[in-house]
Amino acid sequence: MLKPQVHPSQSLKTLFPLSKPFLHGNGHAFLPIPSSPSLRKGPKIRVGFSPSKSIKAVATSAEKSIKVKAVVTVKPTVGTVLSIVDDIEDMFGKSIVLELVSSELDPKTGLEKPKIKGHAHKAETEKDGDVKYESELEIPSGFGEVGAVFVENEHHKEMYLKDIVLDGFPSGPVNLTCNSWLHSKHDSKQKRVFFTNKSYLPTATPNGLKRLRAEGLATLRGNGQGERKTLDRIYDYDVYNDLGDPDSDPELARPVLGGKENPYPRRCRTGRPRCKTDPFSEQRGSDFYVPRDEAFSEIKQLTFSAKTVYSVLHALVPSLETAIVDTNLGFPYFTAIDSLFNEGVNLPPPQKEGLWNTLLPRLVKAISDTGDDILRFETPDTIERDKFFWFRDEEFSRQTLAGLNPCSIQLITEWPLKSALDPTIYGPPESKITTELIEKEIRGIMTVEEALKQKKLFILDYHDLLLPYVEKVRQIKGTTLYGSRTVFFLTPSGTLRPLVIELTRPPMDGKPQWKEVYLPSWHSTECWLWRLAKAHVLAHDSGYHQLVSHWLRTHCCTEPYIIATNRQLSVMHPIYRLLHPHFRYTMEINALARQALINAGGIIESSFAPGKYSLELSSVAYDKQWRFDYQALPKDLISRGMAVEDPSAPHGLKLTIEDYPFANDGLVLWDTIKQWVTDYVNHYYTEASLIESDKELQAWWTEIRTVGHGDKKDEPWWPVLKTPQDLIEIITTIVWVTSGHHAAVNFGQYTYAGYFPNRPTIARTNMPTEDPSEERWKFFLEKPEFTLLTTFPSQIQATKVMAVLDVLSNHSPDEEYLGQDMEPAWGEDPIIKGAFEKFSGKLKEFEGIIDQRNADSNLKNRSGAGIVPYELLKPLSEPGVTGKGVPYSISI
Repeated sequence: MLKPQVHPSQSLKTLFPLSKPFLHGNGHAFLPIPSSPSLRKGPKIRVGFSPSKSIKAVATSAEKSIKVKAVVTVKPTVGTVLSIVDDIEDMFGKSIVLELVSSELDPKTGLEKPKIKGHAHKAETEKDGDVKYESELEIPSGFGEVGAVFVENEHHKEMYLKDIVLDGFPSGPVNLTCNSWLHSKHDSKQKRVFFTNKSYLPTATPNGLKRLRAEGLATLRGNGQGERKTLDRIYDYDVYNDLGDPDSDPELARPVLGGKENPYPRRCRTGRPRCKTDPFSEQRGSDFYVPRDEAFSEIKQLTFSAKTVYSVLHALVPSLETAIVDTNLGFPYFTAIDSLFNEGVNLPPPQKEGLWNTLLPRLVKAISDTGDDILRFETPDTIERDKFFWFRDEEFSRQTLAGLNPCSIQLITEWPLKSALDPTIYGPPESKITTELIEKEIRGIMTVEEALKQKKLFILDYHDLLLPYVEKVRQIKGTTLYGSRTVFFLTPSGTLRPLVIELTRPPMDGKPQWKEVYLPSWHSTECWLWRLAKAHVLAHDSGYHQLVSHWLRTHCCTEPYIIATNRQLSVMHPIYRLLHPHFRYTMEINALARQALINAGGIIESSFAPGKYSLELSSVAYDKQWRFDYQALPKDLISRGMAVEDPSAPHGLKLTIEDYPFANDGLVLWDTIKQWVTDYVNHYYTEASLIESDKELQAWWTEIRTVGHGDKKDEPWWPVLKTPQDLIEIITTIVWVTSGHHAAVNFGQYTYAGYFPNRPTIARTNMPTEDPSEERWKFFLEKPEFTLLTTFPSQIQATKVMAVLDVLSNHSPDEEYLGQDMEPAWGEDPIIKGAFEKFSGKLKEFEGIIDQRNADSNLKNRSGAGIVPYELLKPLSEPGVTGKGVPYSISI
């Protein structure tokens, strides 16, 4: 092998004055046409760049072939007849077929070079269950760099392909990270192609890979026809037309979400037959297709994951309904609620022995002397620290800033409060929350005008969103609804104090609009009325949290990003590789939600305030409130009046409430994510022209706007994509939503809502002051506590929600936390590797910042006697229900 000496002081321009090096993402430049005649006849030169080393040149002999060892790592599916057959056939030479693809075209013909074919045979099974298949391949001279590998599975059963390593090249091993289900050739003759971990912008794609890059995207797009099958890997769009089940019961018919009438993001198309009774709706069936690579990996299936959620919804919930026969039965006294944590609920025997302990080992206790299974709930940390935390007004206010739904509180900027709804339908628009009432409640400290000017008045406003649904919801047995407004005052200590709650019923049943205000009071009657009004507001906030802050803004709105990324960005694209970990398993968990959580008659409809109108309500919120640009945390805070731009302030924002735990921690995390995205994007896009000329990237952003979120395609607020800075802002927003925002509204669910009086999901009875009969008013005066209990969810509603929230708040043992592990493709490039290590280090520092803040007694919204410290945005966590941890993706 020739080794020409290149002095560090000699530039490439000196050596090759007429040649332009072709730069690859790994820092190598290939120089196919040297300017020197003597060098033209010699071997091809590859020049490697290293920030810390001098330039070196390595020549590869044109006369010798290279022997390469290929190692394929798989996780085979075990425990089936077919897998046993495959194990036997392994002994007789059945294998994985590999075909290596050159990155270069044949210089003589201009065609793709012949592939190098080999069979990988089973070599060993490692302790963790991984199976290694090995092959010896001979690479002829002139083959060039390996850019991809075709893989064929000769077994009868699909297998989960983790990676391929080609070892023996002078330049080092070639890595291909697959993490994909590999179908059997008996199921499909189409071979799979996997590209190496090198990332290429479309214009920099090696000529030998251009056709494969284009064909790979075309395969993933499909033709928009037919019903999708389990093994398919096709990404396409459809409306939400499978939430209802009108063929089985007309009561289960639901409107299609998506389109002019009910705007909504798009879901993944499944192509199932249409319902017989409603041609606009799709039959549900038992199979909710997601593209095969979106399904959980083998290890994810074997650990605490969506499989557990599915089993809880399809096995435990029906068993609870059997155990609690009277679905309308409420809790007779508060000690009966406490018994859920002390004594539990007897469960009927499951079909499979030991099933409950397998599904919910944290909650289900087997009683050895009787053999019975008891669903005994773990005591949430909130109630463990302070038994009466849920009763206190201070905690009610604090949780608007540091609880489960810190995304709804907003500054009051217009006075007096007024509805924008049609007064001919919904009654007088003026609020009963008057200037005099507010000034009385703030006890002469300042006038309303001064309070507005000094930014002291805040509101939870569910009036206009809920009021149109009040009459509809009240037709559902066992529930009620109001439009509501709750006003808070910012005290000198930096905490919020609730001043007034207003509940409104529109004109209905021949009666005029009803509207009433409730105030905190020491007087017993007014005090109990205030508690009842607070329960209604909490039910409104719980519904909004679950349907909008959680489902809509994270799960639902992210699915179009995932579909567009797979349809328009090649797996070789650096932006695909940046986004991919933030999309893992989201489509699988969303499909599960459509099966049993958000479907007609599912957990949400049966246990949350809007009932059968829950998803329709989220469509209204999407139509009236959702904007892509406002999903960015800084702009979200500004839009709610919770911050203003201030270049001199940390993060460039001045918070309206300085001690706002969600915002304070969120902005640190936002900036850390943005810096990582900035380093990554700027490495690949060194100038604006590269953004505009990237056809894949432009098609990706266009499809997100015009198809995935097509009902809002004409909105003026969509960001343009012309510069690296535009791309940085777009990607940072997507990453924030899938990681930080989702963690903030998901992993505290059991902590804050596990003791349901703190966050009742539904209110079942009207306020006693609304059209009070003498008998009803007398009952309230004699038994106000029981009146509150009958307002709370029923026993079956509460226990179902508690069981589901425990599962949804749980981190699996193999959770992938933000910044913890580097994607293999990132590690291939030293610049990206360094940027990720910096990102990871910043997140570790952030852990300490949160600890310091929680220990600061001056920050009363996150510390104090009996207060759970705010850790929902703390990046790392142990497995289980911990109230902290920020995974890369929406995986639960």
